[in-house]
Amino acid sequence: MAAQPEPSLILSFEDARHLVEEHAARLRPRGKELVELLDSVGQVLAEPVIADRNFPPFPRATRDGYAVRTADLAKLPAKLEVIGEIKAGVAPADVPVKLEPGQAAGIMTGAPAPTGADAVVMVEYTSRKDNTVEITKGVAAGDNIVPVGSEAKRGERLLSPGMRLDHAAIAVAASVGRSHLLVYAKPQVAVLSTGDEVVDIDVPPGPNQIRNSNTYSLAAQILAAGGEPVLLPIAPDEPGRLRELISDGFEADLLVLAGGVSMGKYDLVEQVLAEFQAEFFFTGVQIQPGRPLVFGRVPRDRGRDAPGTAGEDAGAKAYFFGLPGNPVSTMVCFELFARPMLEALAGVAPRKLVFLHAKLKSDIRTKTGLKRFLPAILSGEFEQAEVGLALWQGSGDIAATAKANCYIVIPPDRERVAAGEWVPVLLR
Repeated sequence: MAAQPEPSLILSFEDARHLVEEHAARLRPRGKELVELLDSVGQVLAEPVIADRNFPPFPRATRDGYAVRTADLAKLPAKLEVIGEIKAGVAPADVPVKLEPGQAAGIMTGAPAPTGADAVVMVEYTSRKDNTVEITKGVAAGDNIVPVGSEAKRGERLLSPGMRLDHAAIAVAASVGRSHLLVYAKPQVAVLSTGDEVVDIDVPPGPNQIRNSNTYSLAAQILAAGGEPVLLPIAPDEPGRLRELISDGFEADLLVLAGGVSMGKYDLVEQVLAEFQAEFFFTGVQIQPGRPLVFGRVPRDRGRDAPGTAGEDAGAKAYFFGLPGNPVSTMVCFELFARPMLEALAGVAPRKLVFLHAKLKSDIRTKTGLKRFLPAILSGEFEQAEVGLALWQGSGDIAATAKANCYIVIPPDRERVAAGEWVPVLLR
């Protein structure tokens, strides 16, 4: 008798997401590699980056103007003797030794403030004649000067393992002289599209066939999330070949299947996964698009090293997702559920899913019972963000989704959302 999947386990969106997060928190990346600084962009840091000196290493002026003693500005306007001028990059020997009462020094943004100065007056509030400057506006102690070590002390951790390296992190690494960084190796994610109706993108489709967009959309999402996609051949609706391809997929760090997880006669994915002694955590989620959605793991019986999990032997389990085959459902479900697992395998520190909010442009009417993620267009300018539904024809309409830049999130208990309400938005 063929192995059968466990009884259907359909969860709310929140319960399913939290369950995935719990499993993701147990995963560890496979390995590390040392790469050049710019090659690390988008990868995940695997070592701390430490300040090699105080930042700033001297009291730094943040404005062009005059370094002063605020005690000399008790009465305005104040006239002070100018004893020199300091520019950025000046050698310490060229900085006036100390400001005495009644003295000031011209100073440029980024230059070291002289001893005795406790503020910088912006040049806009001064007038200069020969060696005298008249100051017409007072300042408080500390204004326009960044103290030594106020940004970071020598030996302080500036970047921590688990953060994805963006332009700001690269700037920090460069500022401490790091030309190479240790990053986590990218996890491999196997992608398997299923169905006799699906053909490769370079094959002319028959009247009842569609081109394989899911494999390529998933590959793009995997790349964006920091993974390395492994594209498997399309699996037919035939258990033997599907079993072979699923077995190949388990060679990767994570397996993502698209299609074959509904309740139809030829939806065979769960049945075949059960033959691998799969443990199913859920077989559906109360969302639209994407209600048929499978998450689970199987014992790993191969000798290759695999990502370790807390409380388990390293390599003991291989995780999988069975995503719905409708293209928009595939995209949405990957972002909501598969991405946290991929990011954990890539070494990203755990993080919660956060929705933004924008004002709704037009009324939305829908049915209750499911949490809905509807393709939408976020528009407006500056603080006046607003969002409206994209015109789409359901979860197979990839053209409309490509024009959208976000999803409006509708709670399961709302059948009408009025224009002008603030609604949750998931950016795409």
